[in-house]
Amino acid sequence: MRTTRRAGRRTAGLALVLGAATVLAACGSGDGGDGGGDGGGGSAAGSCTNTIVNEDAPVVTVWAWYPAMEQVVDLFNETHDDVQVCWTNAGQGGDAYQAFSTALEAGSGAPDVMMIEAEFLGQYTIRDALVDIGPLGAAEVADDYTEGAWSDVSTGDEVYAIPVDGGPMGFLYRQDIFDEYGVAVPTTWEEFADAAQALKDAGYEGYIANFPPNWWAFTQAMAAQKGWAPFEYEAGSTDLRIDMNSPEAVEVLAFWNELVQNDLVATDEAFTADYNASLVDGTYASYVAAAWGPGYLAGLSDADADAVWRAAPLPQWEGEEPRSVNIGGSTFAVSEQAENPELAAQVAIEIFGTEEAWKIGIEEAALFPLWRPILESDYFRDLEYPFFDGQQINNDVFLEAAAGYEGFATPPFLTYVYDQGTQQLTAMVEGSVDAATVMANMQDDVAGYAEAQGFDVSQ
Repeated sequence: MRTTRRAGRRTAGLALVLGAATVLAACGSGDGGDGGGDGGGGSAAGSCTNTIVNEDAPVVTVWAWYPAMEQVVDLFNETHDDVQVCWTNAGQGGDAYQAFSTALEAGSGAPDVMMIEAEFLGQYTIRDALVDIGPLGAAEVADDYTEGAWSDVSTGDEVYAIPVDGGPMGFLYRQDIFDEYGVAVPTTWEEFADAAQALKDAGYEGYIANFPPNWWAFTQAMAAQKGWAPFEYEAGSTDLRIDMNSPEAVEVLAFWNELVQNDLVATDEAFTADYNASLVDGTYASYVAAAWGPGYLAGLSDADADAVWRAAPLPQWEGEEPRSVNIGGSTFAVSEQAENPELAAQVAIEIFGTEEAWKIGIEEAALFPLWRPILESDYFRDLEYPFFDGQQINNDVFLEAAAGYEGFATPPFLTYVYDQGTQQLTAMVEGSVDAATVMANMQDDVAGYAEAQGFDVSQ
């Protein structure tokens, strides 16, 4: 079901999304899988990765890169006689988005259901690539999800995806390092800066943490904790408010830049081999991380077996109201190419709609659920994590962080913002520009790009 007011943005949106397709490919990694199966809507070539249990039932094709996804799909197929899922791993992140964009441009080959990170939904809604599944059952399950998660996938009555996992943030730290050097674990950012200096003064040869110049999402989350809201945008409109160069953003970035220039935090690019090694070899005394961070840490093969990891709430700003922020989190959206949008919407809603499916996602894939029945369960609250020596990190940190997250608006060309952010942050850590200049440049660059794409930009 489409809404008429969406059509007016097609001219602006088509140009920018087609232009962004190659940029998206740089945002993720992973091995491509086989094509989707027959019988759904997306006519991706090849056979299903999984087994179809009921061959007489209609099939919905799904592209997703979650770990342990095949187990979740098998559970769905074994418990559904009315529809079956044909699952494909078409690549991770940017690789999958590139394949999806190619299929959209070709007019065929897209899956019925596509896994899309919540922050990138706008890059597809603007080109009418996703079905409004609100009338197809999604509106009826809104209360099953956290308020912030639902706001990230909906505009008014329109719903463009079902939330799955999220990334509320916390502070993961090496208890053994803090204890060895007699430094207290910080609860505020002011204490964080003091602890960074105290560790160095006590002889610690590493860094309290890392500030990654190639990961604008981290800077974005840190500034959002100060109340920074750089964008106002609703799917279905060419109106876009951009206010990146705000005092809050400059203050937060200046805070981190001072730590950088004083050699108190590292400036390694995130998600590289060296970065992964530094996370677990004692180079960093802490990891300012989303809820998927514990799984990321535990999955690093060279983790120090003697390390003592603990989780604590994200440090807050002294004298200010505590705020929860989020990095990452994915959704299931229904493609415009789905031949049976109703069945595709059913799959998007139900595939992670049971406790059994979520226990697979949590225990095998380290996902953080946004589905309230499991999120608010005693099982999830009390779950003990061996990597953290049995600490109940959800109860101690991430449940409260998830409950406090209210959503965050992003523009439908976020890859451009991320690319510009990497350039600006790299210049800053190299000492070429200061925080105020970074944010002024970001305002000018992003606003200029948006106007060139046909958006009506205000500040």
